[in-house]
Amino acid sequence: MLYIGNHTTSSKGYAAMARQMIKNGGNTFAFFTRNPRGGKAKNIDEKDVAKFLELSKENEFEKIVAHAPYTMNCAAAREDLREFARETMKDDLKRMEYTPGNYYNFHPGSHVGQGSEAGIAKIAEILNDVLTEEQSTTVLLETMAGKGSEVGRSFQEIRAIIDLVDRKDKLGVCLDTCHVWDGGYDIVGNLDGVLKEFDEVIGLGRLKAVHLNDSMNGLGSHKDRHAPIGEGCIGLEALVRVISHPALKGIPFILETPNDDEGWTKEIALLRERYQEV
Repeated sequence: MLYIGNHTTSSKGYAAMARQMIKNGGNTFAFFTRNPRGGKAKNIDEKDVAKFLELSKENEFEKIVAHAPYTMNCAAAREDLREFARETMKDDLKRMEYTPGNYYNFHPGSHVGQGSEAGIAKIAEILNDVLTEEQSTTVLLETMAGKGSEVGRSFQEIRAIIDLVDRKDKLGVCLDTCHVWDGGYDIVGNLDGVLKEFDEVIGLGRLKAVHLNDSMNGLGSHKDRHAPIGEGCIGLEALVRVISHPALKGIPFILETPNDDEGWTKEIALLRERYQEV
């Protein structure tokens, strides 16, 4: 089965997100835990969560993928920013237990001139502070495009973070197709080779979700500009090969394309149709 959906808004609650995703033709989705620019999270409504869990079971949803706010920089040089990141992640992981067993994805952060090694150490330090043995949520490190001083621009940098974390069993990876393409990984001409390298460096067992996006820019551009499916430099055929690759079977594919619900509905239908043809 193909598990696919889009990134949506949590402003109307879990059940509303699930209903919208069912309307879009999806069976998974991603959402921000709070305003993507930061701020206080909306209070959890336990009745709303219960209805979501019911809808999820009835419609055979795959795991959902929560997304940390963009302003959360675990690699920041300023301690107040790192404290914000630490407390935000700690609070989000507590909230995630209302919908147990799902994924919490975050951008590893930017080292802002300290160097990647220092950034990697700071990201791992916060993960060691917030991960607990009791949590049911798997925290996903997202692959990045390498824009500016981003950490996570290579599989090796992602692996370096994992190596420094004590509770490695609580960690996974979310591969973003636009980001890895912009980062220099040729998923158009050599998808098998890219996944082989991922397996050798990180291990495919840690690959838990894919952000499925086309890219406005060429291979190795380090730009991070998403495009609608089939309208960018990656192209529809390459993205169909991604969703149908046997190594990625059963994981959630999340569209973060610049679109609205009508556009995502069309993209989901197109990808389902092409998936069936493979």
